Amino acid sequence: MTRSVGFVPGLIAAGCLALSAGDARAQGGSACSGLPSHAALQAALSAAQNQGNGGFGLEMWASVVNRDGVVCAVAFTGGNRGDQWPGSRVISAQKANTANAFSLPGLALSTANLYTAVQPGGSLFGLQASNPVDTNVAYGGNPVHNGQANDPMVGGRIGGVNVFGGGLALYNSGGTLVGAVGVSGDSSCADHNIAWRVRSTLNLDYVPGGVSPDAARPDNIVYDIVPQAGQMPGVSPSGWGHPACSAAATAIAAALPVTK
Repeated sequence: MTRSVGFVPGLIAAGCLALSAGDARAQGGSACSGLPSHAALQAALSAAQNQGNGGFGLEMWASVVNRDGVVCAVAFTGGNRGDQWPGSRVISAQKANTANAFSLPGLALSTANLYTAVQPGGSLFGLQASNPVDTNVAYGGNPVHNGQANDPMVGGRIGGVNVFGGGLALYNSGGTLVGAVGVSGDSSCADHNIAWRVRSTLNLDYVPGGVSPDAARPDNIVYDIVPQAGQMPGVSPSGWGHPACSAAATAIAAALPVTK
């Protein structure tokens, strides 16, 4: 009898968890209106990955979230889900969540812009621990669906904060902030360049302003960290700097498509 009494609450708790998960998944669909479909994201990612990006030329993951941080699409390049770093799937979603969570209708912050600010002594130190990843969303479901239109993350709120290149806020032609895209799988600098080209292809780059000194690319990666003896990673005069990965990636960033 004691077992039965304990078993019933267990069933109720499990049922509540299942309903919660179902509610989260139901947030996809209309909640993602105006954002790219899985097919559109995959096509844009493939086109961007096929260009020189200053990295290693690796296969990539990309995720899109809406303004509430709900995952709307997840895609990859390559023949199957094992052709990329497996860990980059969740990182791409983290980057999308971060760019969405810390951008505003009038101010876009890319994940690359956050690097210096979160270092010890920086104005945003500790930000990385502020919004943890929902591991049920990140690792739930059958992995055979990862990167497909029915990726298990779709419809869930992923959470997470990532503070190196690859995440960009999405603004539609009306200037409305509608979510963000995150890309992962190569060097952080190449990730930024790829994400930028993905956003441009998707025509969601009507960026109102940012912290980059390049007015034509307001949320572009900022390479102004000056090495300082005995100090890592150096000093960023602007406070928004990101480490350089390669001369090629730096040059490519400076010539990325201008925002609209």
